[in-house]
Order: sequence, then structure tokens, then C-alpha cells
Amino acid sequence: MDGGSQVQRRKLKVKPATPEALAPYGKIIGPGSDVKPGASNFYNGKVATSKPVQFKSDDDTCLSLAIVQPRAFEVEYLERHFKHTQAFIPLGGKPYIAVFGVPTPEGEMPDFDKLEAFRFSGDDGFCMHIGTWHEFPFALEPDTHVIVVLRNETNRNLDAKENNEAHGDDLDKKNILQRAGVIFTLEV
Repeated sequence: MDGGSQVQRRKLKVKPATPEALAPYGKIIGPGSDVKPGASNFYNGKVATSKPVQFKSDDDTCLSLAIVQPRAFEVEYLERHFKHTQAFIPLGGKPYIAVFGVPTPEGEMPDFDKLEAFRFSGDDGFCMHIGTWHEFPFALEPDTHVIVVLRNETNRNLDAKENNEAHGDDLDKKNILQRAGVIFTLEV
């Protein structure tokens, strides 16, 4: 975006995170999921498990802990992954907001008219479909701890930041303000 261009500010209304609302982007992990747990064959019924998502990746997968602080409710970046279904799982029950956009063909920008923002209670995480556009979750309270499950390749791609963006075989992180002169503000 050149220095004389006007920034287009668009608003995203934050909606509750429900299995139905998130279906185009992925699935909820947690009590808010539409998958009911079943009793284990052991422990006299005191342990129940469920498989709310089918995580896809390979042996280059890592699990990391992000400690997220509140920041401006502005979406300047959107990214997607081509090789794995990234997951965010909160610890500590603190609420957060996530922004999603439907997958688009490789090389294309996200469809700005189809971006949505969702408020999670802090009891549920989510696992995105491959190719889903998203922004890193927005914390609503200080020191919001989130487990992030993704490929190490993505971390390497993020370390190779260039021109306020990061790209690789698994990552397409675009600065939408720089590319399109658009910034989204979340209506919380």
C-alpha cells in the first residue's frame, strides 16, 4: 500500500462460537463440541473420552504454549496452512476471540466478505480445516494461555518473515493492510 492510499476500515461483529457457526472453518474441541464422550472400558465409568476432531499433520508436528496478552481488536494479518489442521486449545478458562475465513484457491487473497469473528468462552478450543484463513486468537484477559498444535515447518516459515509477511510450503501469511489497504476492527 503506498503512502497516499486511504485505509479501508471494516467491522466484524463477534458472534458466539458454536459447532454450527464454526462448521465452515473447523471444529470445536471441548464441552461445546457436538461430539458426546463415551465411557472408557476401564476406571468404572470415571473416565469418558471423545474424538471431536481429526487432526492431520505429519511427524514435523509440534505442540507449543502461547501466552497471549490483550491487544487492539484489529485484524491486519490473515494466514492459512496447506499441510495441517492447526489447533488452538486454551488452558485456564479465559475467553478469547478468533477470526476465520473460508479457504480460497492457492495464490488468492481471503474473501473479505466472508470473514467471521467468534467469541470462545475459554472452555473450548478449535481445530481448523486445512486452508482456513485465520488470525492468531485475541485474548480478552491478560496471560491467556493457549496450546498451539502446528507443524514445525510453519514456525520456520514464520521465522523467515519478509516484507511484513511469511510464506512457505505450509504457510501463507498475508498483511492485508499492506496488500489491500484493509483493516478489520472487531466489534466486541
